[in-house]
Amino acid sequence: MIIYYLTIALQVFCIYHAYKNGSNYYWYFIIFFIPVLGSIIYLITNVINKKDVTNITEEITTIINPTKKIKDLEKELEFSNTFQNKINLADAYLTHKDYEKAIFYYENALEANFKDEPYTLNKLIKCYFKIADYDKVIAISHKIDLDKDFKESLYFYGLALEKKGNLDEAENQLKKVDVRYSNYTERLEFSNFLVRRNKNKEAKEVLTEIISEIQSMSKASVKNHRLTLNQAEKRLNQL
Repeated sequence: MIIYYLTIALQVFCIYHAYKNGSNYYWYFIIFFIPVLGSIIYLITNVINKKDVTNITEEITTIINPTKKIKDLEKELEFSNTFQNKINLADAYLTHKDYEKAIFYYENALEANFKDEPYTLNKLIKCYFKIADYDKVIAISHKIDLDKDFKESLYFYGLALEKKGNLDEAENQLKKVDVRYSNYTERLEFSNFLVRRNKNKEAKEVLTEIISEIQSMSKASVKNHRLTLNQAEKRLNQL
């Protein structure tokens, strides 16, 4: 019985890893129809050479029991009520997409001497954006230097500004994420923003650049960005 569950866990991990990393479709058939041997071959050729055994074990554990890490961190916080333990628990909730609880522990960690801690404030920007509290996103964004230290949050800040009707400033902020060979998810959304502003010409330029960049990459990189490429091509054809 234990071997059965271990085999299922191994299959689930390999399929999850294959999906997350855009592996070829034939791996799904190998893993599914040749459970043990297929999974081992996949691990050897696609995982072990990229990640150490500890990380593999952690990912498998997370898939089998996704709340285990949170429970462990809750116990650590009960034992030692420190700033870092609060942050660790909040990070786990953020990873688990439980944004309300992540906010609670981030806010709790910011009490007293840590109220202006920029890295925690930056994480709150994402959390508040995910629960659509755009006023909070904007307020916190004004407390830290996004341009200097937290460029990844300019995306949330820009979209929050759009939601509050400050379209010109939103565009100014979102332009900053339009960086070549990076930020593809954000740049796709920037193209959508431009379409919402009836700036189809500018949106086409963004999409054309994304397509050109990906097509110029190696075959392996193109495979990793296949979904982005397909989305960019589809959106460009619709304009």
